[in-house]
Amino acid sequence: MAGTENLRRTGVFALQTLAVAGCYYAAGRLGLLRNLVVEGAVFTPIWPPTGVAVAGLLIFGLRVWPGIALGALLVIMHLTSLKPEVLGNLAGNTAAPVCAYLMLRAVGFRTDLSRLRDGLALVFLGALTGMLISATAGVGMLVITDRLHAHGFWAVWLAWWVGDAMGVLIVTPLLLLLYAARWPPRLSRWPEATGLALVSCTVVPLVTHSSLSALFLVYPLLIWAALRFQLVGSMFCALFTSVMATVAATDRAGPFAGLTRVEVMIKLQAFNGTMALTALLLSSVITEQLNTRRSVERACQELVEVLEHLTAGETPRGRPTPPTGESGTADGPRK
Repeated sequence: MAGTENLRRTGVFALQTLAVAGCYYAAGRLGLLRNLVVEGAVFTPIWPPTGVAVAGLLIFGLRVWPGIALGALLVIMHLTSLKPEVLGNLAGNTAAPVCAYLMLRAVGFRTDLSRLRDGLALVFLGALTGMLISATAGVGMLVITDRLHAHGFWAVWLAWWVGDAMGVLIVTPLLLLLYAARWPPRLSRWPEATGLALVSCTVVPLVTHSSLSALFLVYPLLIWAALRFQLVGSMFCALFTSVMATVAATDRAGPFAGLTRVEVMIKLQAFNGTMALTALLLSSVITEQLNTRRSVERACQELVEVLEHLTAGETPRGRPTPPTGESGTADGPRK
């Protein structure tokens, strides 16, 4: 029996590790479809594998870190041959999500993102702090191998860091919510969800490819999605908007036309970052308030039931009958 149980655990661990590696590699291939060039270095404005890695660690635990390393290795081998200097990049891509996971666990992070503190922890620890490692390791290896001049370090480092952080801010919440979601979902709000999707699919491509600089028009959609559908709606809306903005930036279309490469990078990353922060933190605040209201309503309902039973002279459900006898009565202990 013990041998069978150990074999089963080994099989589950192997499947989870391979699943993380496969998802990491697939996300990497998707992220490489669109890229920008800064100081001669190619980077992706949104790097989804970092979000996949952090989500995989939060769901399955620290034991699946070899899957992250394997996935990162497959992505690197897709781009270039395996060289000694590649090991530094591989180590940075593996260590960054692991450190982000450890910091999130240290502060009591909840994967349901039902509290504002969870959203803040994911932003400042998981994304902004954790991804410092991957950006520093990756750009540092470019400088060491003379593939990047030292004077261009900070511009490329900033682009790399924001791209990795964006993957955590957008992809990780979606994967956590999809993993914990109940299937099939409720159908009560499908008409409104369909309306939101149609409006988003119409407005977002227009504002991201319009020369009128109307990117601010996406924020009412984010607020609508956060108010009515909380994290699921706002993060899907943020992901779609980020993808469309990235497409427009790489095509030098709409508000990104006529800008230099550095200006395109700054404008795109600033827009994606503020939008992702708005979607994540606003929906976290709304979810926390809704949960607090439900708790208060439940407590009030229980109090009403207790008062009704006391008024009727009955013992409230779930409460023991006060002891009677020589040691005490319902009115209190005897003197």
